[in-house]
Amino acid sequence: MHYNRPRSTATWGLNAKDWEAGVDYNKLRNDRLDRAQTACGDAGFGAFLCFNFDNIRYITGTHIGEWGRDKFDRYCLCPNDSAPFLWDPASPAKRKSSPWLGNRVDAPVSTMQGAIPPEHGIQNIFAKQIKEKMVELGIEKQPLGIDVMELPMLRALEAEKINVVDGQQALMNAREVKTEEEIELLKVACAMVDAAYLDIAKGIRPGAKESDLVAIANEKLYAMGSERVECVNSVSGPRGAPHSHTFSDRMIQPGDMIFLDIMNTYNGYKTCYYRTFICGQPNDAQNEAYEICSNWVSAAIDAIKPGVKLDDIASLWPRAEEFGYANEDEAFLLQFGHGVGLSLWERPIISRRYMGQKTELKKGMVFAVECWKGADDGSGAARIEEEVVVTDDGCEIITNFPSDHLISCGLPGCEIY
Repeated sequence: MHYNRPRSTATWGLNAKDWEAGVDYNKLRNDRLDRAQTACGDAGFGAFLCFNFDNIRYITGTHIGEWGRDKFDRYCLCPNDSAPFLWDPASPAKRKSSPWLGNRVDAPVSTMQGAIPPEHGIQNIFAKQIKEKMVELGIEKQPLGIDVMELPMLRALEAEKINVVDGQQALMNAREVKTEEEIELLKVACAMVDAAYLDIAKGIRPGAKESDLVAIANEKLYAMGSERVECVNSVSGPRGAPHSHTFSDRMIQPGDMIFLDIMNTYNGYKTCYYRTFICGQPNDAQNEAYEICSNWVSAAIDAIKPGVKLDDIASLWPRAEEFGYANEDEAFLLQFGHGVGLSLWERPIISRRYMGQKTELKKGMVFAVECWKGADDGSGAARIEEEVVVTDDGCEIITNFPSDHLISCGLPGCEIY
């Protein structure tokens, strides 16, 4: 079906130019830091201490290869009223590539998720490093908001008499509404996936494997400038009901429904973006599943506007038992909404599993709405997802590959062959 809300596309190209404004990256960095420091002060913290890569990027405007994401060997301190300090494995390079940091960058020390055992005492060296910096800034007696960290390092901070508190909620407060530059980058990331879906549709045919479609997506996106393709779910035929949430080497066959979810990253900003196709022509059960799924997505999109409570959207979706699942715990993620930004899942989280949240939608929020419906004949399932930007009086859709009907691919007489 066609949605009632308008669509929106990226304004600028992928490259910075001397003759066209494009994304203002200095403004992006400054606005994000300002929001983080405001949230820090509002929470009554002296500073944030962040290990999460996305929080570090939000605060410092820096990045390092994805190889480092799970090492816990990179962190930053963000005071509520002065410039942040970064500890980074490539600190000499950061002084060159990130001049806005000045000399506020140094080498980290970490147990690297337990790779260095606690008896070596690295956690104590780390804690003294943080305490010394807090004393230098005059905030050693104020609470330190932590996002995530290793338990021995947390205990070492407490041993230094640092008042450690949960900082992640305050950081989510800062990040839940996106700036204009963030929204533009999210639109570009979606536009890249728009292009990837056309190549994928052309690749769907009998004999192609689910993994072949994953390869097509990766090749297209990296060629266009993707920073990271976090995941491509590619699920065909009976593997789609129930949803397996991963691709395999299954061979696509005539009559299969195929759905994919592409998680692309452009300049840090993510996509979560499902589309469903059919190899050949759909039968009645497959068309019905697709239309029901589309109606669920459309109902949610129609309800989105500032001030709406999350339960008002979640209640528009069927209960788990109505689409073949035992309970809301097992059905979680199938009728789902989640914020998208530097992280794949941010606020708001919309689900029947988590009813009763106090969060209300705000202008500038960006989130995905995704629904699933299995075909009654067991031949597969429909999965549709749209990303939206909340506007003054509704929302705009920024995922623009067609989803108004089940697109047929791969055999003579199909739309795409």
